[in-house]
Amino acid sequence: MLTAFRRLAGTWFAKGLFLLLILSFGIWGIEDVVRNFGRDSAVARVDGQPIELAEAQQAARRQMAQLQRQLGPDFAVNDAVRQTAAQQAVAALVNQRIASAESDRMGIAASDQAVRDYVFAIPAFQAGGQFSRPIFNQFLRGNGLDENGFLALVKRELERQQIITSIRAGIHAPDALVKPLLAQAGERRVVELATLPLSDAPEPPAPTGEQLRRFWENNPQQFSTPEYRTATVARLAAEIVMKDVHVTDEEIAQAYAAAGDRFHAPERRTLEQVLFPTGPRSEEEAKALAEAWKGGAGFATISEKAKAEGGQPVELGTLSQAEIPVPELARAAFATPEGEVSAPVKSSFGWHVLKVAKVDPPAVRGLDQVRDELRNELAQSKAADMAFERINGAEDALAGGAKLAEAAKQFGMEVGTVTVDATGHAPDGQAATLPVPDYARDETLAAIFAAQPRQPARMEESKAGAGFVGVELDLVQPPAPRPFEQVVDAVRAAWTEDARAHAQEEKAAALLGAVKDGRSLEDAAKEAGVIALRSDPFGRDGRNEAGPRVPPELLNQIFGTKPKDATMARTAQGFAVAQVLEVTPGDVNDATALRAFRGRIENGMGDELEIQYLNALRDRTPVQINEALLPQVAGGMP
Repeated sequence: MLTAFRRLAGTWFAKGLFLLLILSFGIWGIEDVVRNFGRDSAVARVDGQPIELAEAQQAARRQMAQLQRQLGPDFAVNDAVRQTAAQQAVAALVNQRIASAESDRMGIAASDQAVRDYVFAIPAFQAGGQFSRPIFNQFLRGNGLDENGFLALVKRELERQQIITSIRAGIHAPDALVKPLLAQAGERRVVELATLPLSDAPEPPAPTGEQLRRFWENNPQQFSTPEYRTATVARLAAEIVMKDVHVTDEEIAQAYAAAGDRFHAPERRTLEQVLFPTGPRSEEEAKALAEAWKGGAGFATISEKAKAEGGQPVELGTLSQAEIPVPELARAAFATPEGEVSAPVKSSFGWHVLKVAKVDPPAVRGLDQVRDELRNELAQSKAADMAFERINGAEDALAGGAKLAEAAKQFGMEVGTVTVDATGHAPDGQAATLPVPDYARDETLAAIFAAQPRQPARMEESKAGAGFVGVELDLVQPPAPRPFEQVVDAVRAAWTEDARAHAQEEKAAALLGAVKDGRSLEDAAKEAGVIALRSDPFGRDGRNEAGPRVPPELLNQIFGTKPKDATMARTAQGFAVAQVLEVTPGDVNDATALRAFRGRIENGMGDELEIQYLNALRDRTPVQINEALLPQVAGGMP
C-alpha cells in the first residue's frame, strides 16, 4: 500500500488530484473534524490504551495479503472475507496489547540489539547468506509497513516469547493420555482389496451416431475450445535495470563507515540452564544443583536431577549478551568463565543456574572483507530506486494514453505479447512463454484473465516479488463449441470411457453388496472374475512394505470401517472395494514412537495452555471494542 501511494504521488495526474483534495478539505475537512470532536476514534481500547483505526486497517490489510499469498491468485475476496479478516486483525492487536502489558508488568524487555540480530537472521530477508536491505524494504512495502513499525512488532513478539516459553516449559503429557491416542493414531489395518480399473472393463457395443451426438450435446464443456486471451505483458524489476547501475569505491567506503557496528560480531556464548520456578525451597534447590553441576556432571544427568526436583532444564543455544532479555541472566552469563557454572540467579521467573558451555569471541570484518557484499547491496538499492523512477515515468506515459509496449520500450522494461488460456497454454497446446519469472506465472495469468477490454494498463507491484508487472488486454476469444464432425473421435472416446466406468461401478457395487450380505470379498471377487489381494498391515498414510497399494481415495473410508465390513470408492484408475480383515492398535511400548508422539501432544497442550493464559490475562484486563468502527476496518482493505 505504501509503495502504491509513493508511485502515485510521483505522477502529474496525482499532483492534480492532491490539489483537488486540498481544496475539498477546505470545504469539508474542518467540519468533519468538528463533527467528530469528542467521539472515540479508537477501534478498541485495552486497559484504556487505544488501538486507532489506521493501525487496525493496516493490520487488516496485512491479514488479507497473507491470506491471498497462502490461498493463491484464485482466492476470491468479498465483503464476508473482509469482515472476517478485520475481526481477526483487531483480535490479534488486542492480544498483542495484553501480552505487551504483561511483559511490562514483569519487567521483560527485548533490547534493540536483540531485535536487530533477530531481523538480520530471518532467512526471507537474506541474499547470498547476508541480510539484504532491498529485500527487507520490498517486504515492508508489500505489507504496508514502515521500518519502525515492523521493528516494534518484532520487539513485542520477542518479549511475548519470553513469557510463553516459561509457560510451556513444565508441560508433560502423562501415559494415560498419550498411550490411548498413540494406539489409535498408530493403528494398522489389513484389508482384502479388489481393484476394477477402467482398462479392464469389457469393450462396450459400438455407439450409434445418435448416441454420440446426444453425448456431445449433453457435455458441451468437454468439446469446446477454452477462452483464449491475447495480452501484452511488461515487467520492470531491480535485476532488469542492474546493468545500468555503477557503484564507486568511494560509495562503498562511505557505506562501511555508516554501518556502525554491523560488521562487528559481538561475543556469543553457548548456554545451558536450569530454572526453579519461585517457591518456598527454590533457592536451596538451585544452590544444591549448582554445587552438583560444578562437580562435573553432564547436562543430561543434571537435567534428570532437575526434573526430579521440579526444575526445568533447557539448552538456551548460542546468544550474545543483548539477545538475553532478562538483565540478571545476561550479566551472570557473561560474567561466568567458559566451562564454569554460575551461582544461582534470581529473576521474576524464579531461580536460574547457568553453565557456559562455549565462548565465541567477538570478531570484526574489515572493509576489504565486505567490499563485494556492500557493492552488491548498494547496487541493489540503486537498482530499486532506478526501477522506481522508471515506473513513475511509465505510469505517467500510460496515463497520457501510451500503449504498454511503447512505455516498455521507452523505460527499459521486459515485454512480450502472449495468447494463452487460463491454464497457461497457447493454442498449440504448449506452455505459453510469459516475460515473468516462473514464481510469478500464476499471478500474471490471473491478471490477464481479470483484465477488461479497452482498460488502460497499469504497472502493479507483484505480490510474488517479481517487481512491477503491467498487463494490457488486446483480444478475447470466448469458448466455442467445436463442431461435432471435428470432435467425433474425441466424443467416441469419451463415450466409451463413460460406458466402461458405468460397467465397473456396477461390478464394484455388486461386490460391496455381497460382502454386506455376509460373504467374504475374496469369494465374491473370485465368483465375479475379479482378482482380490490381501494387503500387508498399513497405517493411516497407506504405506506398506509389500502387497497391493491401497488407493488414497479409499484410506479414510477404510479407517472408518468396522472389521469384516467393506467400503468402495472411485479412484484415479477406476473403482476399488476393500474389506477390513484385521485391526492392530499402535504399539504403545515402542519407546521412540511414544517419545515422538508425546512431543506432538505436549506441543498441542502448550498451544492450549498459551490460549488459556492469554484468556486469563484478558479476563483481568479491561477491553472495549468499538463495534461501530469495525466496518471501517474492513472497508480499508482492497
